[in-house]
Amino acid sequence: MRLVVQRVTAARVDVDGETAGEIGRGLAVLACAMKSDVGRNVEQVARKLVNLRVFRDDSGKMNRSVRDVGGAILLVSQFTLAADVSGGNRPGFSSAAPPDQGKSLLDELTEAVRSVGVPVETGVFGAEMAVSLVNDGPVTIWMDL
Repeated sequence: MRLVVQRVTAARVDVDGETAGEIGRGLAVLACAMKSDVGRNVEQVARKLVNLRVFRDDSGKMNRSVRDVGGAILLVSQFTLAADVSGGNRPGFSSAAPPDQGKSLLDELTEAVRSVGVPVETGVFGAEMAVSLVNDGPVTIWMDL
């Protein structure tokens, strides 16, 4: 699974002018299921997300997780993270999981994060979405798990 994780003070995703998901302090996560994710442990990815220490402690060090600070996660599917531009100027997406597999894996990830007590909001899989966020720091982490 390929993820772009951003520490945020607020984030929202709108679909057709309606808010589909919205959080305050937490992590905005753009997520792409890859073909190679078959059989992957989604719970392991969820644990990594909720325990990623990117929030400041009392000393100003990035030493706290979204769970530690009582934050939430906005999880948005984004197959374009699978883009391959090595062969030209038009990106190819052949390494992305097919839609059914991708939706299933992202649904599993959402439930795995919820199961450890971190609130999760989502976009709508396959929809045209408008994502708004206030990046805190900025802190942006690329994860290929």
